Formats: sequence, C-alpha cells, structure tokens
Amino acid sequence: MKNKKQETNKITKGGLFDVYSLWDIEPVRAKGCTVWDANDVEYLDLYGGHAVISIGHTHPHYTAMLKKQIDNIVFYSNSVQNSLQGHLSEKLGEMSGCTEYSLFLCNSGAEANENALKLASFQTGKKKVLAFNEAFHGRTSAAVAISDNPSIQAPFNMGHEVTFVPLNDIEAVEKELQTNDYAAVIIEPIQGVAGIFIAETEFIEQLQALCNKHNVILIADEVQSGYGRSGKFFAHQYANVQPDIIVMAKGMGNGFPIGGILISPSIDARKGMLGTTFGGNHLACVAAIAVLDVIKEENLIENAAKMGAYLQEQLQDCAGIKEIRGEGLMIGVELEAEYAELRNKLLFEDHIFTGGAKNNVMRLLPPLSISKEEIDIFIDAFKKQTQQ
Repeated sequence: MKNKKQETNKITKGGLFDVYSLWDIEPVRAKGCTVWDANDVEYLDLYGGHAVISIGHTHPHYTAMLKKQIDNIVFYSNSVQNSLQGHLSEKLGEMSGCTEYSLFLCNSGAEANENALKLASFQTGKKKVLAFNEAFHGRTSAAVAISDNPSIQAPFNMGHEVTFVPLNDIEAVEKELQTNDYAAVIIEPIQGVAGIFIAETEFIEQLQALCNKHNVILIADEVQSGYGRSGKFFAHQYANVQPDIIVMAKGMGNGFPIGGILISPSIDARKGMLGTTFGGNHLACVAAIAVLDVIKEENLIENAAKMGAYLQEQLQDCAGIKEIRGEGLMIGVELEAEYAELRNKLLFEDHIFTGGAKNNVMRLLPPLSISKEEIDIFIDAFKKQTQQ
C-alpha cells in the first residue's frame, strides 16, 4: 500500500492542466479598446479575446445591467418562466432581421454547433454532415469532428460521418449531396481560424439551392462572424440566403458565456429534443440584451463596416503584406514572412494585441467600437515594425 502511494505521488502534479501557451501578461482591467496589465502597462486590443469583445470592454451600460441583475436573481432552471429569454429573442429577431426564427440558448459556440447538428439529424433522420476544408467549429465531440484539424480530434471524435470539400467549390458539394445521405451542410460564411477566407456570395446562394433540392439542413456558423463583426448583423447576409439554422456565440455576450441557435420555422420542435442547464440563465440574457442595446444605440454595425474599410485601406500602404482578406472588422493579413516575430514585437514593444492564424496570417478582430485614432496607432506600429 505504501509503495502505491509513493508511486502516485511521483506522477501527480497540481495546478492547471497545461494545454495553453501563455504570454507573461495578466490583464487586470479594461475599457473600450484598451487593456491594462498587472504592472499597469496599457495595451491596445485589436483581437478582442478571439472576437468575443463586441461592444468594448466594460461598457457602462453593459456593466450596469449585469450589476443590477446580480442583485435580483442570477440563475434558475429552464423548468420555469424567464421573461428575459423572450425579451432577448424579440430584440435579436428585430435587429438581425430573423423575426420568423425561434431561439434556443446555450453556453458556447461549440455547444451551439452540437445542438444545430443534433437538430438537423432529428429533422432529416440522417447523420452524415458536409463541412469545408480548413473549417473550425469548436472542441466538443461533434464540433471537433466537423473541424478540419486532425490534431485536435481524439479517437472518440472520429466516429462521426463527416466529409470535407473545398470552400467555394459548388461542384464538389453537388457531387456529395446528390447521394442523398446528408443531414446537414455547415459553413462559416467567413472562415476565421483558417485565416479569414470568405465564402463567395454566388457560392452560398447555390449552396442553399442545393440544400433545398436535396432536403439538407443548411447551418451557418456565425460564431465568430456574427453580431455585426462583418459589417452586417450576420456575414451570410451579404448573400440572398436564409439558412435553416444560424449559430451564434462569441460577440453575443461581450465576454459573458452565452451561445445560441436561430431556428427556421420549417424545423419542427418537440419537448426534450434539446436541453441545457445553464443556457439562457438570467445573467447571460441580460448580458446579451445589453450588447444588442449598445450595438443599436451606438451604430456599431455601421462602425464595423466603416472602420473595417478604413483599416484595410491603411494596410494597403504597408510593407511585407501578401494579401488582405475580410469584411468589416474581421480581417486577415497574410504576410510575406512568418507572423510570430511581428506579433511579439507588436505585443511587447508597441503593446498591441493581435491574433494569429497559421504561420503567416495576422487576424484583426477588435471591438466594434474601435476608432480611426486607435487604428492609426496600430498602422504606425505595423509600419515601424515591418520597415525595420
């Protein structure tokens, strides 16, 4: 017995499970597009924590609503009435233009995608899914399976029936769908983790036509591209399409965990087919309502379109760039050299947060409230670092 205990002690280590590469920076407060670390160093945030910060850090309306709600009730189960859910659904439908869709609330983008896939399978009675090369849809079981990255798939995740085809290749899609084996096609209107690649307008429209023809559920994964980031409420709205299911998360709660799916009236509901413990709780709903309030009152979708165009315009004059891609404030800058060194210089010398995708792509996903003056600070720093 003693030997077993000693052996266990040798292999046991406490603390956090070591799965992240961490910079030696600890943000402790933030406002708007600015973050301060534990040493009171000020940073410009052009990444928004993976596109999560939509209306700016600690917006006064947002924080006031959360504080007020905490004094009332934080949580109760979905077995009772919660009028905040209905209020959120109504406001979301009005602002997104999806007034005929129903809302199911959960806690994250991955969970939302899981529920979208389950719903598609319930509706069609089928289980095969068509996804796209370089896609990323989350890290839970089915979400990982439909993400084109074997390095994050455990053997347990590999039992799902998923086929990947190239983005914007309608012939490849048609070849698969005419087998009549598919429950769903899932697409990011703008692929984020892949490096900001846009699904062409004509392609998305043809995709919906094929899904309608073959009775396949079309799922638009707007986890990163939704909530005004693209310069439209949803990025698929650049095309004339109405997906059967729209998946949301990141910018939805401005940092408070919330996700959801908007569901077409053509999809049938029945009691118990979907469920969640924490989804749609009082605090999450208030956070999401506050976000919609601010987006509307401060015209942040229009600002995203305007500032995104300005940012892309200013980048045209910068050295070391191979290609610029994106819509609104979802921008990918493909560099001629690898990005890691530039990213570190921007972070540690100029104190600017940016994001990466693959080896040579910079992702810019700032709060939708960013100003020209803040963009100019970034452009000056970018030029300085790339011209050295």
